[in-house]
Amino acid sequence: MKQRRISLKDLAERMGVSIATVSRALSNSHEVSEEMKRKIQAVAREMNYRPNPFAQSLRKEAPHIIGVVVPNLVAHYYAAVLDGIEDYARQKGYSVFSSNSHESNELETLAIDNFISMHVDGIIACLAQDTTDYSHFEEIHRMGIPLVFFARTCLPNLFSQVVADGDIAAQKATQHLIDAGSKRIAFLGGPNHLDMVRRRKHGYLEALRNNKIPVDRSLVVNGKIDFQTAREAAVQLLRRDDRPDAILAFNDIVTYAAFDAIRSMGLRIPDDVAIIGFSDTESGLFVTPTLSVIADQAHQQGVKACELLLRNINGDHTIYQEVVPMELKIRESSIKK
Repeated sequence: MKQRRISLKDLAERMGVSIATVSRALSNSHEVSEEMKRKIQAVAREMNYRPNPFAQSLRKEAPHIIGVVVPNLVAHYYAAVLDGIEDYARQKGYSVFSSNSHESNELETLAIDNFISMHVDGIIACLAQDTTDYSHFEEIHRMGIPLVFFARTCLPNLFSQVVADGDIAAQKATQHLIDAGSKRIAFLGGPNHLDMVRRRKHGYLEALRNNKIPVDRSLVVNGKIDFQTAREAAVQLLRRDDRPDAILAFNDIVTYAAFDAIRSMGLRIPDDVAIIGFSDTESGLFVTPTLSVIADQAHQQGVKACELLLRNINGDHTIYQEVVPMELKIRESSIKK
């Protein structure tokens, strides 16, 4: 069986010190005592540690590196967040490496491990939808590696976070649908364990309660964030005799899945079914009817996440909870004639 390559992380765990200490000892830094250097170098020889020349060249040519993990790099929202991160990082002399988890906890964990091995200065992350075990992030905290979450977050007592005011935005969007004449409003969301889903669902439910509209739990559908899954969920809702007359959709993927389901069934938007979706793209202007959206300020979220990370890297260990407001853009899809 092929032996796994020994990493700095392995040496650090064996010695009970930080990865940074191991790295400095192996590079003969004056910041580590001579005794600690000898011990670490002896263990490195014993474990047959071999330095990663790629990572070393990166450190020489671009010593300031930020790693970013996103669930879906081709989605406009995550691309816009990454653009904000890169803009701010570039101004501060940092390079950005991004990794796509493809909504997989396994790939997310691998990306984090790779960034550790590359000795990035810090990490910005958004949870994959199937991540429910946060041990790899707890390990990051134990290692003292700066990390900031955005959008889908966890461990708020350990890491700074940048989120949108999804609860307030969802409440405003649902109120608009009610004011426009909708009486049976469905919520199409994502996995219930994601804090982003919970915030948006909470705002939707608050609007119903404030208007004394009974909550029909069968109209609240939370499932996998996937086009076909969301489309089938929408179809099932629309086949009911007491079908919803409006849909509030969790994100771009779910929104366009619901939009397609409504049109495929010969129903009119918004006369039969109104729709509003969370989105950060102007593509809603190019469908018929034009799509009402709750717009994320994704670029600003990226800038803020990078700003908080660099504060941490530079010694500020305050845990920040930043909220970036969203904007409700009313168009044709939610205004009944």
